[in-house]
Amino acid sequence: MVSYKKEIKWLLSEKYNNKLTTQAWEDIHKLKRGESVDYLIGYVDFLGCKIDLSKKPLIPRPETEYWVEQVTTGYKEVRLRRATMLDIFAGSGCIGITILKHLPNSTVVFSDNEDSCLEQIKINCELNKVDPTRYKIIKSDVFKKISQKEKFDYIFANPPYIPTHSKDIEQSVLINEPATALFGGEDGLKYIREFLKSAKDYLSKGGRIFMELDHPQKNQVKDILKKHGYTNYKFKRDQFNKWRYIEKTRHCEERV
Repeated sequence: MVSYKKEIKWLLSEKYNNKLTTQAWEDIHKLKRGESVDYLIGYVDFLGCKIDLSKKPLIPRPETEYWVEQVTTGYKEVRLRRATMLDIFAGSGCIGITILKHLPNSTVVFSDNEDSCLEQIKINCELNKVDPTRYKIIKSDVFKKISQKEKFDYIFANPPYIPTHSKDIEQSVLINEPATALFGGEDGLKYIREFLKSAKDYLSKGGRIFMELDHPQKNQVKDILKKHGYTNYKFKRDQFNKWRYIEKTRHCEERV
């Protein structure tokens, strides 16, 4: 029998000031029927940013939070320079909003193909009091609506990468979270292929790409990088010692 003690405690603490109100009981029943505790609470914290989940985007993961923190705290030049960023497959906007909050010289273009996510990003930018002159939101299927004239110093990507018929995904995730943000085709690499095919064409000289992937995909992603002429990239591990993201720097001699 499934125990919800931890989730109930969290729900009551975060949303109801530890009071068992009528609405709290209703949420507890929803929790026991399989609804996500994060969606019931309505928001999550992501590196000090309050990320609203009212439009039901992909719930930000601790693994993503880990590598974004490595970038925002580990690169002195990112903190000091006036940099243009792209948060593609943006979902809730958690990555770009963190960048805007922690890197005051940055500007961000958010891109997603789902109308609900575009609305969610706007909500979260306003919730976190982001200066509207520092960001814009674009509806685009990968790079289709993003002009190649626009070059970015940093591109952040968390594409859907779960194989369509994966048996490792939790039932609660399948029930609650948007399939479009989870699944990347039969092998999980559909959007990674599309992204890497064009991504470096949008980098400024010396720019960087950070892209999340699933641990078992490392060798396949490496093959895709080689196919498209990428050099100067590293695979990096998350806090659980699993391969989780790539960091890639563009040099002017690369084939584009």
